[in-house]
Amino acid sequence: MTKNKPSDKKLDALKKHSSLNRNPRRVKDKLFDRDDFFDARDLVQVKYEMLRKVRVEEKTVSDAAADFGFSRAAFYQTKEAFKNEGVAGLIPKKRGPRAPHKVSREVLEFVQNLMEGDDRLNLEEASRRVQIDLGIKVHSTNIARQLKAAKKKQQ
Repeated sequence: MTKNKPSDKKLDALKKHSSLNRNPRRVKDKLFDRDDFFDARDLVQVKYEMLRKVRVEEKTVSDAAADFGFSRAAFYQTKEAFKNEGVAGLIPKKRGPRAPHKVSREVLEFVQNLMEGDDRLNLEEASRRVQIDLGIKVHSTNIARQLKAAKKKQQ
């Protein structure tokens, strides 16, 4: 890990762009101990240096992965991402679901029909009815988002 902590601005930027290394203490490579240019908190830099160690310095994949706090599988995923996308491929992708998974078309249509039948029905009650009638627990906020998205599509 670096001797000097990154500035608050850098730390904020790394967080904002999802490139903050969650495990900077796992980085054992000597570069990250000697020089504050190398920042173990910068995940993109850590990944790049790991790839460079294998490619340029001919370190083994196992050793490089261990020195930079990754598994061999993670090394190969990083290598492939870099090959396909360049440095941009080293930026972590967003985690979690890519699309709504509880508010399916069926659930959305059910809620829309409920609300058309009773204009006094609120989202919390709609959420409760989805759970009772369809057996799916879904938060009213998720329903609201999907109703808003469906309304945008219609316009």
